Amino acid sequence: MKVEMTQKPFVAITYETTESNKTGSWRFLKPRYQDKTSPCSAGCPAGEDVGMIEMLARQGLFEEAWETILRENPLPGVCGRVCFHPCKAVCNRKDFDSPIAIHTLERFLADAVAGSGFTALKKVPQKNRKIAVIGAGPAGLSAAWFLSMLGYPCDIFEALPEAGGILRWGIPEYRLPLAVLRSEIARIERMGVRIIPNRAVTFHTFDELRKSYSAVFIGCGHAHGTKLGLTGENPETVRDGLEFLREMRKGKSPLCDGLSVVIGGGNTAVDVARTIIRLGGTAVILYRRRRQDMPASGDEIASALEEGVVLEELIAPWALEGSGSRTVLLLRKMKIEGEDKDGRGRIVFDGEKTVKKVVDHIFAATGAEAAEPWHSPPLPQRGVMGFSHCVLCLEDGGSPVIYGGDLTNEAKNVAQAIASGKQATMVVDTYFERGADEIKPRLEACRVGNGQALSMEAYLEGPRGGRSSHIVQYGEINTDYFRSEEGPAQPRLSAEERRRSFKEVESGISADAAAREASRCFNCGLCDQCDNCYVFCPDAAVIRGRHMEDRHINYDYCKGCGVCAEECPRNAVIMGEEGL
Repeated sequence: MKVEMTQKPFVAITYETTESNKTGSWRFLKPRYQDKTSPCSAGCPAGEDVGMIEMLARQGLFEEAWETILRENPLPGVCGRVCFHPCKAVCNRKDFDSPIAIHTLERFLADAVAGSGFTALKKVPQKNRKIAVIGAGPAGLSAAWFLSMLGYPCDIFEALPEAGGILRWGIPEYRLPLAVLRSEIARIERMGVRIIPNRAVTFHTFDELRKSYSAVFIGCGHAHGTKLGLTGENPETVRDGLEFLREMRKGKSPLCDGLSVVIGGGNTAVDVARTIIRLGGTAVILYRRRRQDMPASGDEIASALEEGVVLEELIAPWALEGSGSRTVLLLRKMKIEGEDKDGRGRIVFDGEKTVKKVVDHIFAATGAEAAEPWHSPPLPQRGVMGFSHCVLCLEDGGSPVIYGGDLTNEAKNVAQAIASGKQATMVVDTYFERGADEIKPRLEACRVGNGQALSMEAYLEGPRGGRSSHIVQYGEINTDYFRSEEGPAQPRLSAEERRRSFKEVESGISADAAAREASRCFNCGLCDQCDNCYVFCPDAAVIRGRHMEDRHINYDYCKGCGVCAEECPRNAVIMGEEGL
């Protein structure tokens, strides 16, 4: 039977606001904003706030981005050129298309803002304790920078005519132009740091410093190359690779015609070989392990091979034999049997296989050591406190002595030296302000993620101090909101041009290219006000403000559906049980 509808269907209509219906009472999960730690920041020995730097650079706020670097690293122009960017190796973007060129952006910011008239970062009021720093290398410069930031007047005593340490006297001009280094050091001096060149500190004058200063930081570095230990080895038959580089940086042109062999696999060995090529010689690097085991930067090794350096692997020096004006180098072949504790190939002699090589010059670049025995820190004992990057000595009741840089770092590179100077500053400041027992807890509170990197901003109880130590992984990024895009190609001289001069090999990128590259950054764990949470919230519970810190959630209406966390590209929103 057909029934006809004689009335219109009912439609639910309210003539009042739903504001009184506080749906937040339905919630059992609660979203909240939480800044987290990016893997690049945790992987940076200097603890730079990489995600924030890239976010500012993307917006064209280059000076603000540069100052964000300076809060954690006083040498961005240097690190943008010679740091081997471990941050890039752990960048989440590498699993999407290619990692962010963090070092290239750092270099751009340093070069672009260097002439902006910047004088100094804000410092805390000056304290009545004065600190002496021995050695004006990267560790000493870093320590003085951060000590000055914390209000301590600093004097740096440098044995050589000019500050910079390995940066000035051991890294070739084609990697680090002198003008860049001098600009960075001048900025450190504008912070109030006094650098005294040509003032070597001896074992005897060291005691005088302890009487005149409230504390002493020793960051002399490892400046003396180690010997190969071969029969017949002397300064005429085997030359020190570090000393060779120092001679070059003094403006001399050491003789290296004919065939030169460089023994070693680190950055010094590669720098020596590339310098020999530029002086018109032939260079062969002899390394006892394989190329993939070399501690030198992979990019530097590749550049050396492009320029004509020859690499011979699995071969080690055994003996020297005289042969007129040339030297016969007896070599033994090696082979790999498993791996060592560091994951490198474990080498053994390949039977009795030997090779003879007639050469004109031999350079040793197998490591370095402290110039004086008293530079090395004492062994752990009462009154000696060891940390990841420095050692504090209080053993005799005099002024505290802090050892850092290459003297205490397992890894010998610029970024680790900067980290050492920063940690030493935190150690001595905490000791003076709170006592020795508070040092380790204070350092722990300043760690970036779960690694060894420390944040000075966190130490000063700035906004970064409230950031979660959780390191955002690639799977926690909502990649639906990013498109695949390759990074910039950094301009560089051709191999032929490099062989003929000491001009800087790589050039900087443009401001447009820098902003584009910064826009590729995931900004892992940081809210950049993209508004996804605002747009997708079904309850209109997300409240925007003019500033990032003004954004919040109105929990009277948030039902805890989790859409905001799901659609956040950067994992800056988390869900947790109500009441936690």
